[in-house]
Amino acid sequence: MNQTLAKVLYVAGVTTFCTFLGCWAVLAHQENTPSQKQSARRGTGYSDETFIRNAAEGNMAEVKLGQLAEEKAEAPEVKNLAKRIVEDHTRAQEELKQTAQQQGINFPTDISHKDALTYDRLAKLSGAQFDREYSLEMVRDHQKDISEFKRAETSVKNPASKEYALKELPTLQQHLELAQHAQAHVAREGMSKGRAHGASPQR
Repeated sequence: MNQTLAKVLYVAGVTTFCTFLGCWAVLAHQENTPSQKQSARRGTGYSDETFIRNAAEGNMAEVKLGQLAEEKAEAPEVKNLAKRIVEDHTRAQEELKQTAQQQGINFPTDISHKDALTYDRLAKLSGAQFDREYSLEMVRDHQKDISEFKRAETSVKNPASKEYALKELPTLQQHLELAQHAQAHVAREGMSKGRAHGASPQR
């Protein structure tokens, strides 16, 4: 009787221990293994559709802001920057439409909400203040665009998307250089005018 009870208790103890050990192993595996969503997110990369839609919205924003700058800009460097941006991004948008159609990707028809807010903010400015803010915006935009297009080179799958990214990168880099030049010019002009206004009158 005592031996039977001892065997039962022994078996129960071993079973409980094994069960605990198994649960611990499962929990440890779950903690060290990324979830399916995390794995999917890391493995997805930058899809063709995301790249194309972002690029399309970017092109439209650059054209719309450039047209605004052609009207409102004061400095010739800023006007020239705006003219070049409008021309290049209009062409790029037409080529991107063909790439999207080939892949059956729904093409956006208007700028993003964020870009619309930027447009409204710049539309309220004029003169040197407009030049300063527009050139600064173009530097920021093109730094972001260059980063996204470089990412697309290695992430998108469709050869047409890759080709578009490779083709447009040098143009975006040229725009960034022009925007930085315009920004530096506007800053110098602002400093010169500030010194002139601050100079004490001659006696």
